[in-house]
Amino acid sequence: MMADEKKFLRLALIGREVSRSPSPSLHRSILKELGAECRYENLSVPEADFGRSAAELFERFDGFNVTMPYKRTILPFLTRLDGAAAALLSVNTVLCEGRIGYNTDCGGFSAALSAEGIVLSGKRALVLGAGGAGRSCIRALQAGGAEVSVYEKDPARLREVYETIGGFRPLDRLEREPFALIVNCTGVGMHESEGFLPSVRTPWGERPFGGEFLDGCEAAIDLIYAPVRSAFLNEAQRHGAKILNGAGMLFFQAYLADCIFLNREPDLSEAVRIKKKTEEVNQ
Repeated sequence: MMADEKKFLRLALIGREVSRSPSPSLHRSILKELGAECRYENLSVPEADFGRSAAELFERFDGFNVTMPYKRTILPFLTRLDGAAAALLSVNTVLCEGRIGYNTDCGGFSAALSAEGIVLSGKRALVLGAGGAGRSCIRALQAGGAEVSVYEKDPARLREVYETIGGFRPLDRLEREPFALIVNCTGVGMHESEGFLPSVRTPWGERPFGGEFLDGCEAAIDLIYAPVRSAFLNEAQRHGAKILNGAGMLFFQAYLADCIFLNREPDLSEAVRIKKKTEEVNQ
């Protein structure tokens, strides 16, 4: 039976440490607006236990979401990858019926920028970090017509991402050059690194990503949403850039995932309406 026929979904988020994730309340709110209900669990799983836990998910749930560090680790448990998931080899949403993997991070990032009127076409964009979230942002920026450069400290990861996605300028160090859009996908600025800026290699040594790299920046996006304003966003705002945290991407990727769970076509105008309504309720 398809998920949208029963209108009640058993869902979960699996990650290394997700006890504080807002996913349960977020998905419940979205699904309520879409005419469905769910039981949504946060499942924190140590890496040593992932294999056993992942196998059980397909029996216990109708679908589940995947976050760090398992967006690629889940791949061997799936029978098919759809769309962006196949291109990126990164999955954040799984439909248990058929064991199909999807990536809604890419679409969620695009929708978040579109909702804020951030134009990509023809812009020079810099992505900091080429992990799972970084891959999705790279693809979204490319699809929007941006000229993309990617900075990643780990040469092996940078090479692997370039071989998987391609179409961007790989950088293992940064020089002073203007970028209209800068996206922080490193995760630096949250949890134990709150208050810190990402550090980058330069021809002058390693240093925090600060004002010297922000000249000409029109918009700065940080995928972090707690704190609401990271050190990166504060620094960018001081240099006159429009700033956007990761809350919008979090919402839109969740909306797209719920549409998959319900076998429903997504509608951006519907998503924006639901987002506005949930924000008003939570004020």
